[in-house]
Amino acid sequence: MKPEVKRYTTTVGSRDIAIETGKLAAQAGGAVTVHLNDSIVFAAATMGAVREGIDFFPLSVDYEERMYAGGKIPGSFFRREGRPSTDAILTARLTDRPLRPLFPEGMRNEVQIIMYSLSADADNPLDILAINAASAAIMISDIPWNGPVAAVRVGRVDGQFVANPTFAEIDKSDLDLRIAGTREAILMVEAGADEIPEDVMVAALEFGHKAIQPLIDLQLKMALEIGKPKREITFAKPDLALQEKVFARVGGPMNELLDKPLMKAEFYAGMDALLQGLVAEMIPSVATKVTISDEEDVEEIPAVDMPGIPSLANVKEAFSEAEKKVVRDRILNLGKRPDGRAPAEIRPIWCEVGFSPRAHGSGLFTRGETQVLTLATLGTLRESQEIDSLSPVDTKRYMHHYNFPPFSTGETKMVRGQSRREIGHGALAERALLPVIPAEETFPYALRLVSEVLASNGSSSMASVCGSTLALMDTGVPIKAPVAGVAMGLVMEGSRYQILTDIQGTEDHLGDMDFKVAGTEHGITALQMDIKISGLSTEIMKQALEQARQARLFILGKILEAIPAPRPELKPHTPRITTVKIPSDKIGAIIGPGGKNIRALQEETGTKIDIEEDGTIYIASTNGEGAQMARDRIEAITESPQLGRIYTGKVVRIADFGAFVEILPGTDGMVHISQLDSERVEKVEDVCKLGDEITVMVTGIDPMGKIRLSRQAVLEGWTIQEAQERDAKKSGGGGRPGGRPGDRSGGDRRPGGGGRGDDRRGPRR
Repeated sequence: MKPEVKRYTTTVGSRDIAIETGKLAAQAGGAVTVHLNDSIVFAAATMGAVREGIDFFPLSVDYEERMYAGGKIPGSFFRREGRPSTDAILTARLTDRPLRPLFPEGMRNEVQIIMYSLSADADNPLDILAINAASAAIMISDIPWNGPVAAVRVGRVDGQFVANPTFAEIDKSDLDLRIAGTREAILMVEAGADEIPEDVMVAALEFGHKAIQPLIDLQLKMALEIGKPKREITFAKPDLALQEKVFARVGGPMNELLDKPLMKAEFYAGMDALLQGLVAEMIPSVATKVTISDEEDVEEIPAVDMPGIPSLANVKEAFSEAEKKVVRDRILNLGKRPDGRAPAEIRPIWCEVGFSPRAHGSGLFTRGETQVLTLATLGTLRESQEIDSLSPVDTKRYMHHYNFPPFSTGETKMVRGQSRREIGHGALAERALLPVIPAEETFPYALRLVSEVLASNGSSSMASVCGSTLALMDTGVPIKAPVAGVAMGLVMEGSRYQILTDIQGTEDHLGDMDFKVAGTEHGITALQMDIKISGLSTEIMKQALEQARQARLFILGKILEAIPAPRPELKPHTPRITTVKIPSDKIGAIIGPGGKNIRALQEETGTKIDIEEDGTIYIASTNGEGAQMARDRIEAITESPQLGRIYTGKVVRIADFGAFVEILPGTDGMVHISQLDSERVEKVEDVCKLGDEITVMVTGIDPMGKIRLSRQAVLEGWTIQEAQERDAKKSGGGGRPGGRPGDRSGGDRRPGGGGRGDDRRGPRR
């Protein structure tokens, strides 16, 4: 029997969004499909049991981009989806961030949210649909959750905000803002912008928060009408009495430690010593007699199971709560941060460029104990990244990669491929710099930047933005303006709050917000917000943006002290790209059969050559002579003969009535014997032989493309008009004695001229 399908529809901006349930995945905790025109995203949310021995909430969110949704076959060797694409990973992260803060504190059941793209119409981005689908699936499931959340994309086209713009509208927009929130507040922000002023960004946030309200209403209605009863689960409850006892024991020493000007390693060493002392006091080891194979032995057993003795996990949790309380109280009550800075104070900054002598550009940015080295590489447009996804964008010429090795935090871990966090931070830095990268038409290069995090104590993603600006300017890329980034934090208790500039690791861990802002002196280019509380008002975000603007201007000043402007010239070992424009119908002549011509040209000149469909050719070379040689060869191959122009060419065939001369590659013309010299010529061989080079003028091109040449015109210094008049007289019988008025042979008879003529006329009369 076919199940009953429930469909709920609402309007966001000017477009309808529908959520369906009941047809698919009946055994999942909750499953829905979200529809926008012909785009469909599926989401299923399911809760499992409590994992043994874990002290965290095991939530996993995965988005799987199915290529069939767009009528495509995957481009991999196996022709099936493999590892998630960058876009899929970013969508999963985007979905996770607004969901996670709303699960109940102390929840330990495993929760898994899986999303698929089922249909992609190439007009509507799928990431926003994924967030709404995940929220709706949880809302109608048996999973305890304090939702719903809803999401919307905000663009700005011709100065007007647009809710959920299409890809075509995004191309015209100077803002790409994704926002998720609850009825009361904003939970997550992700934005790229073309130097948007702070007040415009605040207005966009307010517009977006208002736009999500119909989706909030829709999900509440679904939960009321078809939602499952929420499952009763056991939450990990904190031992409040133990927490008070631990705080009384370590609160004073923690304050003393925080009053000292310590580096990160020294601070954590002091905190570890406090913890070890606390554990030794509260969990003493006892000697217990046990019998093993009729022999008595003594084994040291921690008194974890003895009445009145707390577990190690509970002591560690109470210690962490004490640290959180001490740090937050100092910030809110005294305005003192863990490293002694004032709330708006930035850590010491120093910058350097040109660190790597062979990289095309490099920038070293150090802020406090966070250090990032970014290195830039320029390549040809052929080296742009090919993208195999459901997005209409299929190539990317500007790439930014971010690496976060374990030594950067003084740790040892298994080194694997890029984590989701690294991919997300790389995408954020890429988004921040993209608005200032010069257009392909004026700077025809592919650009790859790699940010190596060498030391980290917070704000490494924003340090990579600053390092990237330094590297681009050191390379000589004519960026529109330098970009700087800063991470803002927040500590909030009730109505009291303190916004922090340039947060470090402890403040990120113990605070309520990580709000990253990047931009130029004129406005914002990228924005990302992660929060741990139920939401933020636009007023707090407005204050944070203004505080971030002041910090950004200060950091930009430090960057410009290191390098005031992009270098006027690329470094000697950086490839120079020369642009040549040819008629598109000449592309085949450059490429040759099976690419033979272009391969030979690249090998002979030591260049890399890219050809666009419109006839634009890019020649890349670190050798100026090679680039010029390639350009000359290309222009020669594609040049068309012009009347009156003088060429030096090679004699490729000799006949009784004249010589055939290759004046351009593959293009021949004929010099009649009467035009070979100023004096009478008895035999062609008296003037030139096969393989000789002679200089001639083009005096005629007939409708069939046959080319008539004159060596005499060059010797006499005639103009084209004079040469044509003298030639006409000779051809008409009025030439000098011995002329051959009846012989009007031309070049190759092939359309377009050129080639080795096959005129097999008989001997001279």
